[in-house]
Amino acid sequence: MCGIAGAINFEVEKESIFESLKHRGPDESGVFKFENTALFHTRLSIQDIAAGHQPMELDEYVIVFNGEIYNHIELRQEYLPNVKFKSHSDTETLLHLFSQYQTKMFNFLDGMFALAIIDRKSKTLLLAVDRAGKKPIFYYKDDKKLFFASELNTVDKSIKPSIDEEAIFTYLRCGFFPKTLTPYKSVKRLSNGTWLTFNLKNLDIKEESYFCIENLYKTTPFKGDIKEAKISLEDRLKRAIKRRLLSSDLEVGAFLSGGIDSSLVVAMASEYRDNLKTFTVSFEGAYNEAPLAKLTANRYNTQHHTLDISLNLKDDIEKILGAYGMPFSDSSAIPSWYVSQSAKEYVTVILNGDGADELFGGYRRYVPFANPLLFKSASLLSTISKILPPPNEKRSYYNYLYRLLELTNKKGLNQYLSATSDIFEGVYNFSSTKYLDDLDSYIRLCGLQGLDKMLCLDFELLLFGDLLVKMDIATMAHSLEGRSPFLSKDILEFAPKLPQNYKISKTTTKKILRDLSKDYLPTELISQPKRGFEVPLKDWVNGVLKSKIQEALANRAYSHNFINRRWLDNLLDNRLNISQEKRAKILWTIYALEVWKEQR
Repeated sequence: MCGIAGAINFEVEKESIFESLKHRGPDESGVFKFENTALFHTRLSIQDIAAGHQPMELDEYVIVFNGEIYNHIELRQEYLPNVKFKSHSDTETLLHLFSQYQTKMFNFLDGMFALAIIDRKSKTLLLAVDRAGKKPIFYYKDDKKLFFASELNTVDKSIKPSIDEEAIFTYLRCGFFPKTLTPYKSVKRLSNGTWLTFNLKNLDIKEESYFCIENLYKTTPFKGDIKEAKISLEDRLKRAIKRRLLSSDLEVGAFLSGGIDSSLVVAMASEYRDNLKTFTVSFEGAYNEAPLAKLTANRYNTQHHTLDISLNLKDDIEKILGAYGMPFSDSSAIPSWYVSQSAKEYVTVILNGDGADELFGGYRRYVPFANPLLFKSASLLSTISKILPPPNEKRSYYNYLYRLLELTNKKGLNQYLSATSDIFEGVYNFSSTKYLDDLDSYIRLCGLQGLDKMLCLDFELLLFGDLLVKMDIATMAHSLEGRSPFLSKDILEFAPKLPQNYKISKTTTKKILRDLSKDYLPTELISQPKRGFEVPLKDWVNGVLKSKIQEALANRAYSHNFINRRWLDNLLDNRLNISQEKRAKILWTIYALEVWKEQR
């Protein structure tokens, strides 16, 4: 895993770029310059440690590459049988594939990647990212200049872009920056499954998508019964895990929560690795998933490590949030940070269960979308919700019912946010901005219905804009590479074609994964609701972080430019009629904005 950056017509400081990306690649750094263009690379050596140096050249092509291509040896055999390679590096494989197949090569790749290739003959620069967008590229472009990097902090430090306050409104409303949006003017994130080419002379741009998950939902569906589907899924998942274990010259471990996704990964990985090292986090009270994780660890005899994170939070919170280079409101970033920090003491590569929920229907909120009859009574259900008191416990059945009743009579962006991030929904109205209007149109124009639509939107919005960003920063801040078997090429092309009832069966979520889990996991885990590295946010906001939040939101807080001061004071003083869980989410979202602004 690595950090990459590049510039056209920009005078940037090499050492500043290397310093800002050093945590992504502490082992080596390199630079390549061609006329008005420069490429920068920092390397975390995992594959072909001795010979995989970058930037790497082949004829007229020069590449910097962040990620891993897990099937690159197979690609050499199938597509490059006559090539004499100089190394075992997947970077060299990419160069030869591009030399022969150009952008068609992206259809072959099973991996995570963000890459840049200079073609010295045609004088163009290509940027591309993987199907899910696990490895990001952020880029600034105006009429004369281009700068790109793996992280927003590098972009900010190198060129100091202006803040886009309409984007800040969008962040507050959504809880994340959707699709290509960032908090800066003229700075975008390259969309998943997409490549761009820039003319080095005039910066003319060409963009093309090589992967669109919505199209897969519209293709010929899987025809077999659920038993056949389970066998096919098992084969694909094992292949993905094996590739991600073997594509490393260093030891590979695994994150292990109390849920079935990471537990399945650990169970199957244990078939290929004895004494696999596994890692989880521990909290006091109802959110402590450590005992469930221990069940899987014991069954597969892993070298298990449990981390209690509560003591360091007050000292570390600003460092954690500051690593994102943008306001970041997903509080599970905290345990993800600490478990990554702990894992790095033992391994450099880690497996996780990212993507399973968004592909196979893992959230309880998917249930009503798989049962559209509920929405036919929308008017009555919405009326009932208005007379009910707000819930106080996030994981209660009452909270689930209350949110279900609220979203039944909503459409577009209002319904989507009520079902997902649910931060300011129903308690504060932001004036519409261009970005929010565009997002509402994007949601309404999605050519799918019911559960398929929600799964597709979550893959394109929530997974891409929040969950993968969280894990990329949490792992790479500690020079740890995270690998996600559920986001393999095979599974991404398989899951959308499954019938909806293989994912949601009545009120059972992730039906096919639960069926598969019966062959691998302790019975106690299989019936458990969705679990990740969740946190007791309400307790933290009212406890260890209370003074920091109050101090950040006092006096001339930046958030007063976006949220009414009196309303915010009432929120701080706990005088609003909203649930304590929702209050905590709102305060956390605003606090993340203040920390970002203060650190710029």
